[in-house]
Amino acid sequence: MTCNIDRQALEKLYECFNRRELVSPDPLELLYNYDNPRDMEVAGLVASALAYGRVKQILSSAGEVLSRMESPARFAEETGFEKMRRTFAGFKHRFATGEQVAAMIFGAGRLIDTYGSLESAFADGITHQDKTTMPALAAFADRLRTAAGRLGHLLACPSAGSACKRLHLYLRWMVRADEVDPGCWKSVPAAMLVVPVDVHMHRICRRLGLTSRSQADIKTALEITDAFRRFSPDDPVRYDFALTRLGIREDVDPEHFFSKYAVFEVTY
Repeated sequence: MTCNIDRQALEKLYECFNRRELVSPDPLELLYNYDNPRDMEVAGLVASALAYGRVKQILSSAGEVLSRMESPARFAEETGFEKMRRTFAGFKHRFATGEQVAAMIFGAGRLIDTYGSLESAFADGITHQDKTTMPALAAFADRLRTAAGRLGHLLACPSAGSACKRLHLYLRWMVRADEVDPGCWKSVPAAMLVVPVDVHMHRICRRLGLTSRSQADIKTALEITDAFRRFSPDDPVRYDFALTRLGIREDVDPEHFFSKYAVFEVTY
């Protein structure tokens, strides 16, 4: 497997696109409405859980859920499940129902009651032997699912082999801190993060020679993360946002950046 990009090119991409004014359209922009880290972590859980499908619909659906909670953290902690069910009655985002959203937020509230914050609930699963967030993520997902009940596909199961793109996206938002990612969690090292891999990111990384695997599963995500770690050991997810702008923003031509890489031919 031959890598077809270098750190200088990735840094140039980061400098060009890793800017707050280029975030929209992205569910991450919804987190900027909150100053309190505890509100931000609950809002981020909601926005990332609904981050599938067309981005316009994601923004509409996640925005609708968040608009029904003045303070997501306080709502999660202080509201009973029956009131939550009524609050989100009639909500639907593709396959996700209002009851599932209510269950997830209720489960988040129970973890906050137990650990003090979602950050602490996640960090409790980290051990000194862990090289990535995967073990802690599996423990966190299990705890949330146990506290919430039936969540369906809203919450991926890390132990099932899925790339868990939405959960890794959530961790990127919570852990990394720069002009784009708010980084409201301080107890999880960015060096442990795993790249959120979907079909689009998988295609880009295959053509950059960062993976030769044909499936966008967790093994592929870890291989891609290892490849990026060679360029940025302390922050392997550093280039994720910038690379995904190539396929999200209509005003960005991916060929403009990758024109000098003959092997990179992406059709959008």
